Amino acid sequence: MSQPPLSLSTATDPSMQLLLRNQLCHSLYSASNAMVRAYRPLLEPLGLTYPQYLVMLALWEHDGVPIKQLVEDTRLDSGTLTPILKRLEQKELVLRRKGVEDERQWLIDLSVAGHSLREKASDIPLKLFCMTSLTLEQAQALKVAAEQIYQDVLRQAPSSDSINQ
Repeated sequence: MSQPPLSLSTATDPSMQLLLRNQLCHSLYSASNAMVRAYRPLLEPLGLTYPQYLVMLALWEHDGVPIKQLVEDTRLDSGTLTPILKRLEQKELVLRRKGVEDERQWLIDLSVAGHSLREKASDIPLKLFCMTSLTLEQAQALKVAAEQIYQDVLRQAPSSDSINQ
């Protein structure tokens, strides 16, 4: 079912503001869930879940990084990232080692198997893109807009620490 486009009147009319069909957040949430579901059959042959795939993408880009860097790169909090790293370590895709300069810091390295998995995953982004009807330009514009939303909300939203005070 096609939704009417958002408009200035939709945004300013109190009777329209709380309609689910007018919520940008719901469209983003639904699209995100659909993307994760679409990745599942693509990642299954690799033995990865979507969050594990995000970590592997980050490590294929920058190997041998501190956990803190992976938190920044993947945007997963450390409480979520730690069990993912343990699972990837059990699968022998990553190795954890203490930092040379600071032994309190843990660094994450790809194993040989982790490096070789990159080749097997190389066609996944294109396969997923082909599931959409977006042009390359539309996909790039959507990525830019989604990133802007993320940065804007991150900058302006109260942190959970300030909410709990």
